[in-house]
Amino acid sequence: MTLLLDGQEVRGKNLKVTGNLRIESDDLSGQTSNTDKGHKGFKPKTLTVSLMIPFVDQVQLRDLMRLVEATEGGGQLKTYRIVNDTAAAFGMRQVTFTEGVSAREDDNLRAWLIQFTLTEKLSNPEKVEGRRSGNAVTAQSGPGGAVGGTGGTGGDSSSGTEELTGFEATLKKVDGWLGGANT
Repeated sequence: MTLLLDGQEVRGKNLKVTGNLRIESDDLSGQTSNTDKGHKGFKPKTLTVSLMIPFVDQVQLRDLMRLVEATEGGGQLKTYRIVNDTAAAFGMRQVTFTEGVSAREDDNLRAWLIQFTLTEKLSNPEKVEGRRSGNAVTAQSGPGGAVGGTGGTGGDSSSGTEELTGFEATLKKVDGWLGGANT
């Protein structure tokens, strides 16, 4: 099996890639034996990669560490385009290194046993969440006048519309209905 990150091959022996998709849920049973669960969404997919690099091929480990430690502008971890059969089957196109890299020496094999995790970047659930129309946010105001708004006139501003909270808007409708106004 092959693993390419931005076209650069991750070299080593016995390469194994394990895909994982975590599904978040909450237990809705309370204190009963009910088995209901509340779906909270899909977390980004991950790939756990394990491989072996012989001590004599130390350059391969250095190349891997350069990939792991690479950053983009602003100090963010580098996002890689991935080519791998398991990643393709999981629908993963872009990944970043997460949760560190471990390299354990195996004296019998005279090699490092390497393990690291790649997490999906811009996952499908993330894209879907971004496309959903967000809940409208209403501006809230406390008692008193706005700070720095109309140059300190202190009175009600007759120019522009007044922002009301949800409760105030409901009260205004009830007031209009009771008073016979059409607002």
